[in-house]
Amino acid sequence: MTLGEYTANLKAALRVPRECSPRLVWKFMYNFGWRSMRNISRFEKRQAKGKPFFPAFVMISITEHCNLACSGCWVSGGGKKSLSVEQLNGIIENCKRKGSYFFGILGGEPLMYKGLTEIMEKHSDCYFQLFTNGILLTEEVAMRLKKAGNVTPLISIEGLEEESDIRRGKQDVFKRTLAGVRACRKAKLIFGVAASICKSNYSELVSRKYIERIAGEGAHYLWYYIYRPVGADPNTANALDKEDVRSFRRFVVEQRKDAPLFIIETYWDDKGNALCPGATGMSHHISPSGAVEFCPPIQMARDFINEDGSNLVELFENSEFLADFRKMTAASSRGCILLEDPQKLVEFLEKHRAIDTTSRQTVLEEYRKMAPLVGHNLPGEEIPEANRIYKLVKKKYFFGFGAYG
Repeated sequence: MTLGEYTANLKAALRVPRECSPRLVWKFMYNFGWRSMRNISRFEKRQAKGKPFFPAFVMISITEHCNLACSGCWVSGGGKKSLSVEQLNGIIENCKRKGSYFFGILGGEPLMYKGLTEIMEKHSDCYFQLFTNGILLTEEVAMRLKKAGNVTPLISIEGLEEESDIRRGKQDVFKRTLAGVRACRKAKLIFGVAASICKSNYSELVSRKYIERIAGEGAHYLWYYIYRPVGADPNTANALDKEDVRSFRRFVVEQRKDAPLFIIETYWDDKGNALCPGATGMSHHISPSGAVEFCPPIQMARDFINEDGSNLVELFENSEFLADFRKMTAASSRGCILLEDPQKLVEFLEKHRAIDTTSRQTVLEEYRKMAPLVGHNLPGEEIPEANRIYKLVKKKYFFGFGAYG
């Protein structure tokens, strides 16, 4: 790492204490930073000693309700399913029993869920990453999140003006989302911007110009995903090809040297080997129907929480379905089985008599129609991290936890 790169990284890191409320910075450091490090250590020890399984982190999709209609989204359009407040509270309480205090809150659009801010305020010892399209993130809502102090909004931007409207099925989406970004900045929140990278938005969003624009709007981190064309109306032509994935990985590694914000992805370890968070057991997902799922895009399960979520620990510890799923995916590829081998996935789901967890009830048929696509696994062409800070973090927390042998 050169002196210039070190200086740029330090400058990006210092933006958080300089730009954000001190109380929020403390909550982030303790609720997320300290507690997450301890939690991952506990998880690693459980895995190493063969103790009953419980994931390090739980992602929770609280509702199918959404105010947009995005192309390739796995959430059921017009779906009505939502977790009850009792179930959501139960999930959080049971995770805390196992030492897990960090949660990803997804939808649909989670800000359409009544009582969400009250639940996050109630669990003041936790830290929540709120995945939102930002349209409902008004200044009033942002100030409420500031009051809670334990929430980092992650605002999804799927393209600039024209592409946002095409991808998201509504008008003026980019402008309305930017209003949410600016509300977060005004409230001095720690917040990020997310992007699901596909062919139609690649040139707009995978660029230094975009990184600098988002940093200029006040975002402290940029979270990149790879587009997964699933759901009732997938657009497979928009999926990345192998050269796109290689180029994307090279771009991320290069930009991490001196970007004005943190660039995050959860696809590769420090050596550039692909990883699947579900296969490693690092995280699993709970759907709006209460299903305990392998990951958000794979909407079939065998295990469901009860009316108050009190059986969650028992489900994770005893689920043969999830245990077999982790083994099968780890043995198949270090990448994404949904993209790379959908027919093997179908065979596994049929064998285990998995249940469709959505309102639309067409998921298995959708998977049967899928043809293999390129995932993020690049065997023989791995691109290792170049930034020492990212390399150290990845080496500590993204090494597979023994999933791949």
